[in-house]
Amino acid sequence: MANFYTDNSELKFHLNHPLMEKIVRLKERNFSFKDEFQFAPLDHEDAMDNYERVLEIVGEVCGDIIAPNAEGIDAEGPQVVDGHVVYASGTSENLKALNQAGLMGMSLPYQYEGLNFPIVPYIMAADIVSRADAGFVNIWGLQDCAETINEFASEEQKAKYLPRVCKGDTMAMDLTEPDAGSDLQAVQLKATWDEKKNTWLLNGVKRFITNGDGDISLVLARSEPGTKDGRGLSMFIYDKQQGGVTVRRIEHKMGIIGSPTCELVFRNAPAELVGSRKLGLIKYVMALMNGARLGIAAQSVGLCEAAYREALAYAKERMQFGKSIIRFPAVFEMLSMMKAKLDASRTLLYETARFVDVYKTYQHISEERKLEKEERDEMKHYQRLADIFTPLAKGMSSEFANQLAYDAVQIHGGSGFMKDYPVERIYRDARITSIYEGTTQLQVVAAIRGVTTGAFLTRIRHYEAEHVSPQLEYLKRSLIILTDEYEQAVKKVTSADDNEFIDFHARRLVEMAGHIIMSYLLLLDANREESFLRSAKNYITFAKAQVKANAEYIRVSELSDIGNYKFEL
Repeated sequence: MANFYTDNSELKFHLNHPLMEKIVRLKERNFSFKDEFQFAPLDHEDAMDNYERVLEIVGEVCGDIIAPNAEGIDAEGPQVVDGHVVYASGTSENLKALNQAGLMGMSLPYQYEGLNFPIVPYIMAADIVSRADAGFVNIWGLQDCAETINEFASEEQKAKYLPRVCKGDTMAMDLTEPDAGSDLQAVQLKATWDEKKNTWLLNGVKRFITNGDGDISLVLARSEPGTKDGRGLSMFIYDKQQGGVTVRRIEHKMGIIGSPTCELVFRNAPAELVGSRKLGLIKYVMALMNGARLGIAAQSVGLCEAAYREALAYAKERMQFGKSIIRFPAVFEMLSMMKAKLDASRTLLYETARFVDVYKTYQHISEERKLEKEERDEMKHYQRLADIFTPLAKGMSSEFANQLAYDAVQIHGGSGFMKDYPVERIYRDARITSIYEGTTQLQVVAAIRGVTTGAFLTRIRHYEAEHVSPQLEYLKRSLIILTDEYEQAVKKVTSADDNEFIDFHARRLVEMAGHIIMSYLLLLDANREESFLRSAKNYITFAKAQVKANAEYIRVSELSDIGNYKFEL
């Protein structure tokens, strides 16, 4: 099989982005770790070589083991035996291979036996694994929960749990309940302090928990009796070795079948408080969710890659009317647009990951020493960008994953509807990406602040100021015109000074910002590497149509129009 890293030059391109030099230097504390840890890199080149070697291993495992196992796992699925999950045989084989390759705890610090990788190469690994099997990445990728422990837990808890993750223990985040999905303030799972046992005990039910029978779980529970909102919720670590939790059932899902989505029953399950009481939802879950959303964006990009490759291969092989169907304009137009959306999603993903990298690393440095004013300002700058780009990346890439999966099935025709071809599974797997970890509609709610505060516009102007070659200036000019249309649309909506009017147009405004940002990022990619030029041209053409349509809709709309869309129930 192919190596899923080396057969994709776009990955190496994004790994070698100019900002990576700063990220690596910060992550390695100016390469001072080399004096303390045997495997710490000596310099930037050594670090990048290390990332590449590990990603090549990820690509090899994905090509040789995970991708070939995907169909079997989808058919077999996990089971509940004696109240616990038994993975499909292929899932167990995948985990064993990744553990043996040392690919758990990739982003965790050296002192906990992690690789101390920045977010970018870790997200790149998730991108690669998702291409191989989007269901399996939900098990392997939940190691990202360990970042929340690393960020907020006590030193004792870090020393206890993080090395276990690096050695292969799986994780889960137990947030949702039968009556608390998107509205996590409604969580009712009770956490009570037991004086005799000197521990917190958890009681209640959790539902729709991905990898719910993981070895270590982060659990959101109500620790403050009598409360009904988010201020009464705290975060806890539950260790499966302590017992007290049983799997009532595994949900029968449309897709990502290999990933067990569990309903859990907690009966006096012992747990440890993370950080401070009452901050479970307000602080810790928000950090946890942002990491998860970036992970789903990576999963979406991996699915886009898989869908595009399957469609391209089939279009080259399938003969109709004496020629391969890729030679028909209707088909090659679809494929060209699929490639443009794939490249646009990926460049937005890694731009977001870089923002997260810089601010998170500064955050960890601030726990070691006092930051200089310039460093504090930089941390805040990148945090603001990460906060608005994360929901944008999750929302846009998950919608594109669904679109590419749809188009891949369409290109296969009737064959795509059959289980004989991987696109049938890819189509089902893609559907969840725009739903879990916050639906696209909730991503819009999170991202609209970037519109109303002018933060997206400021960033777009930053991209506009970047130098491009004379051959690309005509593309930049078209984006400047689109940006002006976006700015006028924002003024029209915000000047009404009506929150309902803003909410009504929020999706259109966020999409407009997203299309322009992704266009600029592709343009800048093409400026660095000519191979992106075709995707940049195609995506900018697509963006023009989308932005202009939304701008016109907003231009002719009035506040009174909202009533036409309300239903009397």
